[in-house]
Amino acid sequence: MTARTDRTGTAGLSSAGDPADGKQTSRWLRGHVPGEPGIWLFIFGDMCVFAVFFAVFLRARMQEPALFAQSRPELSIALGTVNTVVLLTSSLCVALGVRAYRRSERTTAVRLFTGAMGCGAGFLVIKLVEYATKLAAGITPATNTFFLYYFIFTAIHAVHVVLGLGGLTVLRAFAGKHTRGVHDLRVVEIGATFWHMVDLLWIVLFPLFYLAS
Repeated sequence: MTARTDRTGTAGLSSAGDPADGKQTSRWLRGHVPGEPGIWLFIFGDMCVFAVFFAVFLRARMQEPALFAQSRPELSIALGTVNTVVLLTSSLCVALGVRAYRRSERTTAVRLFTGAMGCGAGFLVIKLVEYATKLAAGITPATNTFFLYYFIFTAIHAVHVVLGLGGLTVLRAFAGKHTRGVHDLRVVEIGATFWHMVDLLWIVLFPLFYLAS
């Protein structure tokens, strides 16, 4: 019975490009932490940096509460909400895409990753429109402390979105491959994990700038 289970598990994982080693086989069948430890260390470091950013912003808001309260309504909550929905949708597409990839549903995975890329690109377009609107109204990073932090933090997040789109491009390419290598699933999970981090950062930035009074 044990030998039969091992042969079945290994065969299934071989077609999915996973290790054929016995311990690795049981690990992939039982479930595992996505990606590699390295990506989680990177995400932890990145989140720590943003935590410092958020702390600096909150300290500045405590020092100039009236200025921040007057500046916040200049931001478009509607555009911020749309961008939030767009990124949440992209993360859903990525999660479903990874699941389809694990099931070797190649066409479905490609479509889902493509949809996530479209959402990411849409987020950047909306953000550029928002920037253009602010600049046309004479609002720049030099306007006051609130907008200095707004432009800096959201621009840094936009860079993360661009990097994430590069990762999604890789995911889409891997999903479209007819054959899968030993580490392909791990690469896909690494890209997906990074994209979820990008989404999480925006979930914090949105209320911090657009909603908090």
